[in-house]
Amino acid sequence: MKFVWTGLALAGLLAASAHAQTPAAGTMEKIQSAGKIVLGVRESSAPMAYAIGAERKYAGYHVELCEKVMARIAPKVKLEYMALTAQNTMPLVENGTVDMGCGPTTNNLTRQKQVSFAVTTYVSQVRMAVRADSGITSFKQLDNRNVAASAGTTAVQLLRKYGKDNNVNLPTSLGKDHFESFLMLESGRADAFVLDDNLLAGVIANSKNPDGFKIVGEVLGSEPIALLFRKDDPVFKKAVDGALTDMMKSGEVAKIYDKWFMQPIPPTNKPLNLPMSDTLKQLLQDPNDKPLESYAN
Repeated sequence: MKFVWTGLALAGLLAASAHAQTPAAGTMEKIQSAGKIVLGVRESSAPMAYAIGAERKYAGYHVELCEKVMARIAPKVKLEYMALTAQNTMPLVENGTVDMGCGPTTNNLTRQKQVSFAVTTYVSQVRMAVRADSGITSFKQLDNRNVAASAGTTAVQLLRKYGKDNNVNLPTSLGKDHFESFLMLESGRADAFVLDDNLLAGVIANSKNPDGFKIVGEVLGSEPIALLFRKDDPVFKKAVDGALTDMMKSGEVAKIYDKWFMQPIPPTNKPLNLPMSDTLKQLLQDPNDKPLESYAN
């Protein structure tokens, strides 16, 4: 049986855990003792992790990877789902409220001070979505024009760096999630929405007018995306990495990728048509957990 955390329950839990300390027991011992694991997911990050339908069923590439990993390392443990945002993912994983983060989270050195990351399972490229008839093809065309981004995402820092390096003024409005950020673009309050290419494709595919938007612009950065869990828990990391590596070698990860990036996905049943990058193909052959900074170099 699977459970979904409601917003009210989450609010109460957040308040209760505001001063929580990282549990002494390892994650594997904790979930085996409790008979359940809490998976942190997202509500609007298709195709990586998102809620579908009135029943708010969580699904997506990273959600399925989390579920497959748990079926391998702790098959009798029940799965519970907690909706997270980019802003609260780190603290809730760090203090043990969430046992494993299954959203699209970038592995970087700053975040490694709070949590641990599994081997990389996606490499994103940060670009922008614009209206198809806008004529915008470069970030330099956004000088003094409003740009949307989601609070807590690395796209915000990349935008600031691009503006500084290229002497471009990029006024940025922050949405609380990707739906709110895209709404700014959709309603004309922003001329572009900056985010990982896979998430932009997911938002566009699920919009009212998918043909009205396109992904353009320079690549601001390539980012390794991975599942995450409590820091300093080598037993759990070894189990998760081992399961993912086995799935990579067997071709199972490639099949799951194809399902979410190349085939029709709910709720609109339209494909994203994002083929696996050469970088990710190589990572499936030689898995690693290198942070963003190693990609920048």
